[in-house]
Amino acid sequence: MSFSIYHNLVVKAKITDVYNAISQPKHLINWWPLYCKGIPEKGEIYNFNFTDTYNWFAEVISCETNNHIYYKMKASDKDWNTTTFGFDLKAENNTITIEFWHKDWQTCNAEFKQSSYCWAILLQELKNYLEKGTVISFENRE
Repeated sequence: MSFSIYHNLVVKAKITDVYNAISQPKHLINWWPLYCKGIPEKGEIYNFNFTDTYNWFAEVISCETNNHIYYKMKASDKDWNTTTFGFDLKAENNTITIEFWHKDWQTCNAEFKQSSYCWAILLQELKNYLEKGTVISFENRE
């Protein structure tokens, strides 16, 4: 048995801007990690750095421009190492629905619950980044 996190949010933004915000390191650092390096192509490795202790790596297992990107954790902490997370984008009228998921958690432990909460906060920061251009410094992020 495994556990999964799901969050959907609707943003008023161009689909290319949304895709770039979830796939391009220069945009990811504006709402999630402190430092990021990677290329949105299948098989490429991303470095998501939060601190020296939390210097994580994930492989792109699937991506399609303006449609989705999925990451499989390769080096992180023991709870995240088994997981895969991704973003599916659905365009409707003048909005984009971001369907976020984070699957394959082995236990519904404190780390799982904290990660679900943190993703909700971070996705709100993504929404504010896309709609308002708001960038919160890494030190001030939840």
